[in-house]
Amino acid sequence: MRSYGTTKRVMVTGGAGFLGSHLCERLLDSGADVLCVDNFYTGTKDNVAHLLPNPRFELMRHDVTFPLYVEVDEIYNLACPASPVHYQFDPVQTTKTSVHGAINMLGLAKRLKAKILQASTSEVYGDPQIHPQTEDYWGHVNPIGLRSCYDEGKRCAETLFFDYHRQHKLRIKVARIFNTYGPRMHPNDGRVVSNFIVQALKGEPITIYGDGSQTRSFCYVDDLVEGLMRLMGTPDDFTGPVNIGNPGEFTILQLAQQVIELTGSRSEIVRKPLPSDDPLQRQPDLTLARRHLAWEPTTALTPGLQKTIGYFSTLLGKT
Repeated sequence: MRSYGTTKRVMVTGGAGFLGSHLCERLLDSGADVLCVDNFYTGTKDNVAHLLPNPRFELMRHDVTFPLYVEVDEIYNLACPASPVHYQFDPVQTTKTSVHGAINMLGLAKRLKAKILQASTSEVYGDPQIHPQTEDYWGHVNPIGLRSCYDEGKRCAETLFFDYHRQHKLRIKVARIFNTYGPRMHPNDGRVVSNFIVQALKGEPITIYGDGSQTRSFCYVDDLVEGLMRLMGTPDDFTGPVNIGNPGEFTILQLAQQVIELTGSRSEIVRKPLPSDDPLQRQPDLTLARRHLAWEPTTALTPGLQKTIGYFSTLLGKT
């Protein structure tokens, strides 16, 4: 490690976001010094306000599309808007964040000889033609669609990570994250779990796109963070990519019905046309995660939804 002591110094880009804030928390609990870097485009200081009194936590406002000069031992690169509402608002900037951000963070890791983890996504598989999705599947992605700024940006970031690994012997880890939910999700991020919970708590109609038969696999945030930390701790010869998610598969209609039941809402379900390039199936194959990380999720959908509903109830003043 680069410091004189024995404390590991870890940087989390996108650290004030939904996933990043939970990761910062866990890293602090593990005894690390944590540098949280965020430009607050989708992240918020509220997510990490409870960490600010900790002397081992530091918060920095910075956009990863610009170079950053700090001294750390490990880097978790989570910076990028992850919901369609946010990443489609400024698609050019989304691609820049994925590609320029990866270049800048890889350059920093190269200078520091630091280990670096890329938070990639199941969206690299596009609308998959195999099910469940394994890491050796190259994907079925529209390169010019509305979702391409995110899908192709993340695919290019993976390319950069592996080229830095091959060309510069950089120690890399690549995680392909499947749908994740939990406390601190943005209430207006357009993702299905937060959408349904907020609509149900407000008594508004619950919006389903298409007939609701499309499937997703929902991973609770605590499980996801555990998977990321285990991946970072694997031997250097294991780079990934590795799927991290929950293999339990549910239709969107099933999710809506469960949210209505758990909230006691009287919301009705309404249907709207399916957005372009919306994948019809999404389920991770966890063979590699079980073998190399000794990891699989432990939180079932119902208790995870209950915790998330509790968070949103407090946020919306419904408790």
